[in-house]
Amino acid sequence: MASADGVEKLEDAIVRSAEQVADQIRAAKEAISTVIFGQDRVIENTLVTILSGGHALLIGVPGLAKTKLVETLGITLGLDTKRIQFTPDLMPSDILGAEVLDESTTGKRSFRFIAGPVFAQLLMADEINRASPRTQSALLQAMQEQHITVAGARHDLPKPFHVLATQNPLEQEGTYPLPEAQLDRFLMEIDVDYPDRDAERRILFETTGAEETLAKASMNAEILITAQRLVRRLPVGDSVVEAILSLVRAARPSSEDGGDKLIAWGPGPRASQSLMLAVRARALLDGRLAPSIDDVLDLAEPILKHRMALTFSARAEGRTIPDVIRQLKTRIG
Repeated sequence: MASADGVEKLEDAIVRSAEQVADQIRAAKEAISTVIFGQDRVIENTLVTILSGGHALLIGVPGLAKTKLVETLGITLGLDTKRIQFTPDLMPSDILGAEVLDESTTGKRSFRFIAGPVFAQLLMADEINRASPRTQSALLQAMQEQHITVAGARHDLPKPFHVLATQNPLEQEGTYPLPEAQLDRFLMEIDVDYPDRDAERRILFETTGAEETLAKASMNAEILITAQRLVRRLPVGDSVVEAILSLVRAARPSSEDGGDKLIAWGPGPRASQSLMLAVRARALLDGRLAPSIDDVLDLAEPILKHRMALTFSARAEGRTIPDVIRQLKTRIG
């Protein structure tokens, strides 16, 4: 009986924490929406990514407020934010930092590590696909392991640590495609589309007047870490787990659903982990205590599409990855 009481108390504590944290996250979402207009889905998916403890890749043409969104998130969530403008001549040491040789007044020489901009809680990698693959890969260890190694020495990154990268569409000049291993490190690929007419009208008035709305802090790093821990404690029903497994496994070329005719390579277990965390985070953001199958279906595309490639025959038929994911979703929903 005592153990049952203990479980009940734990559940009550989770419910109370979830309600409190959900209110704070919604306040943060509203604060961001006062600065970024007409991008509600983008804001929601970015917050879901951060609540899940992951990294996001924002894709869109220049001028859609991708950079401003990241800056606003940093202020609203109360995180130490740094920005790197990726260029073709950027070197890995420009991101990570470097060992420099110091000489004391007595003539003694020693190496000293100078930390690069990667030592931030929110790192904005602006136009990440403009740098060479060698420089892009400098972020791989940081994104996965939360530390870097320079000259054989380990340096831990701050907590929390999130990379929000922006990317121009690959058709544009002077860009390098991101390696598959790096794409897999991003929990979500978020498309930033053009705003609708009403949102663009509001942008015209709000951003060209004498006064511009500024972002305000509504959270801090400690609250965010608490929220991220809470996300991992939210219960997930068997039907949701099965939906995640069915969807991710169907997106692989070896699936029994004929995926091998369309899919050249598909998502690994990291995609399942990402989806499991993201559906919980989305439920918390909506003030719910458990995710549903609708959460799985809504988050499937941004979580799976950068982890898949189509076969030559599928591309020749004019098929696209979002189209294939929609087809797979119909079997779940």
